[in-house]
Amino acid sequence: MSLYVLIHERLSAAPSAIVLGVPGGASLSAAVFLERTAQYASTLSALGVRKGDRVAVQADKSPETLMLYLACLRAGFVFLPMNPAYHDDEVDYMLGDAEPAVFVHRPETEAGSRILAERRGVRHVFSLGADGEGSFSLAAARSAPEFGIETCEEDDLAAMLYTSGTTGKPKGAMLTHGNLASNALALVEAWQFTAADVLLHALPIFHTHGLFVASHCALLSGARMIWLPRFERAAVMEHLSEATVFMGVPTYYTRLLTGEDFAREACGNLRLFVSGSAPLLAETHREFEQRTGQVILERYGMTETGMNTGNPYEGPRVPGSVGKPFDGVAVRVVGEDGAELSAGEVGEMQVKGPNVMGGYWRQGDKTSSAFTSDGYFKTGDVGRQDERGYFYIVGRAKDMIISGGFNVYPKEIEALIDGLPGVSESAVVGVPHGDFGEVGVAVVKATGSLSEAEILSFLTDRLAKYKVPKRVLFSEELPRNAMGKVQKNLLRERHRELFRSLP
Repeated sequence: MSLYVLIHERLSAAPSAIVLGVPGGASLSAAVFLERTAQYASTLSALGVRKGDRVAVQADKSPETLMLYLACLRAGFVFLPMNPAYHDDEVDYMLGDAEPAVFVHRPETEAGSRILAERRGVRHVFSLGADGEGSFSLAAARSAPEFGIETCEEDDLAAMLYTSGTTGKPKGAMLTHGNLASNALALVEAWQFTAADVLLHALPIFHTHGLFVASHCALLSGARMIWLPRFERAAVMEHLSEATVFMGVPTYYTRLLTGEDFAREACGNLRLFVSGSAPLLAETHREFEQRTGQVILERYGMTETGMNTGNPYEGPRVPGSVGKPFDGVAVRVVGEDGAELSAGEVGEMQVKGPNVMGGYWRQGDKTSSAFTSDGYFKTGDVGRQDERGYFYIVGRAKDMIISGGFNVYPKEIEALIDGLPGVSESAVVGVPHGDFGEVGVAVVKATGSLSEAEILSFLTDRLAKYKVPKRVLFSEELPRNAMGKVQKNLLRERHRELFRSLP
């Protein structure tokens, strides 16, 4: 099950169809995609790059970057995307760990990138800019647009994405052609994508959401993409009326809701809004429906597994829930003893299916510990399932607070605080405590005049005493990573001195 073969068949069926349009720029047809992927694959192959070799790419979002990804799939190379915001030490580690044959970087980082590549023994180094220009494009222009399709089985590696590494060094999640293809086909069916769709693509493409979920749905259905370099509210609003589908992280939706121009009329052509990569606040879910008359479809996935669950396209989309498993995916909630729990009980969520990665790159011990004896992947997410089969994420296992021997799940507390008038968002973190071992501290982004005492009083009336945070702090912003997830490790670092002084 070669993912590229599936994409190639779709593109070949309608070579004149527009695959991707850049506002203010060119529109690229399926024929151009087929020709360019052959040209890029030929360029790399001529350098001696072979099936299974890694191609590391730390470039800005552009049509050329997407076509380079497809060229790697075509030739059997392993695509390794890197966040353009990574610092040198992060890039240095990944180049050393993955040992890529090629490193493609931003033109702005030419000198530093070449030093890193030379240190790590990377044989070939190219630049590729947001405008599609650079030494890689120059090299490709000299290559003939002729290249076959490498035979790839479902277990052959297609891509390798490094996890965030908030609890240690990043790990390379090895994703196969079978992983990506099975998940993409399930999403196209579940979300009813067709060639009549137009996807407004504002996500980055160094991450699962933008590179796999969004792009694969369009490429495998024949849908057209409106290709924005990044999320900018004005640009999204300008092109929203042309689209039928929009995918985003929760931050995109909160920003769209900041203006009165985002209303029912602006969304009249849209049939689907999808949210993921971070929890969507139930309040945002409700406000969005009130303003637009449409209901956001929230789904749940991760780097190692692709998409696991989603609210139904047809049927109730429940605020705060990540829905039910996609076809072919099994999800269960287990207790500390590994036994499956009943509906309503909270435990670790585990996943099994063709979407789940083959393992972590060159880390057999961590791969073994990440799976159960019967083949389920331990997600590290804490959740529950209701009587209807809908799943709910309570939090990350590593974020769970153990206070006085009792388990405290931050999301339960955050949901209550976020529901208060005058609160934009909150994050609850566990900090060391001499008596209880750990206690919770809430960091609140407020839009009103709520006080710490008022919030604590509100929580005391609704939660067991051990769940009530010891302190409430206020902040103008909560630190986030590129996909909109609150970085609780940075919150702990930011308020470290205060946390040490807790009674």
